[in-house]
Amino acid sequence: MNLLEIRNLSKRYADFRAVNDVSFDVREGELLALIGPNGAGKTTTFNMINGQLEPSSGSIAFMGTRIERWAPRRIARLGVSRTFQIAETFASMRVVENVQMALLACHRKTFSFLRGAAAQYRQQAMDLLAQVGMADQASRPCSELAYGDVKRVELAMALANEPRLLLMDEPTAGMAPRERNELMALTRQLVMRRKLGVLFTEHSMDVVFSYSDRVIVLARGELVAEGDVATIRQHAGVREVYFGGTPEPGPLATRG
Repeated sequence: MNLLEIRNLSKRYADFRAVNDVSFDVREGELLALIGPNGAGKTTTFNMINGQLEPSSGSIAFMGTRIERWAPRRIARLGVSRTFQIAETFASMRVVENVQMALLACHRKTFSFLRGAAAQYRQQAMDLLAQVGMADQASRPCSELAYGDVKRVELAMALANEPRLLLMDEPTAGMAPRERNELMALTRQLVMRRKLGVLFTEHSMDVVFSYSDRVIVLARGELVAEGDVATIRQHAGVREVYFGGTPEPGPLATRG
């Protein structure tokens, strides 16, 4: 089942095309990696999908509903969540309070913290923290956490609105190899348990090749390749995009 259907999506700035006529689908129960060199159009594509940018042309459909000109909050309420390259948490607040605030926002009670937020949605917040392996650190301020644990808290916050589609922008940026693998293995478990679709951007090729079901490759705003990991590893055009000139024979190398 296709959760997300992108058709002929473009974003123009005067004569510059940041994204040009891109089409792809995200399926239920899969991790789809969106990769490409810097300036390929990955973040622009993400920002159009979750409503931060309005496309110049093309369509975005989530579970059959056209959303390309919806506001981000409206898209989120439909079942699309996003994590960011730099984790967005409240450093001075406790872990559980961060997740409670996400739940309050999802239930349109953003200002209810003035009337005792500590008691609101606490059990739901603890359940979400348990799913990401952070329940035992619920009372700690986020400022005291290792960065990998902060990313887990952000993931719990993203799950607060019970999404069907999760957008992850550079989920392992700034993380050590062990933390990367733990976070992506956790994401894989959540995909299977919740039947999510995940679209993620990533510069680390070891992460892409280890955890993706499919990969799409952008270069200069255009889609240049799409397929499973084996196909992308051997794709001459992808090697050209990353390494330039005439590529050496053999599969695309991993990069840490």
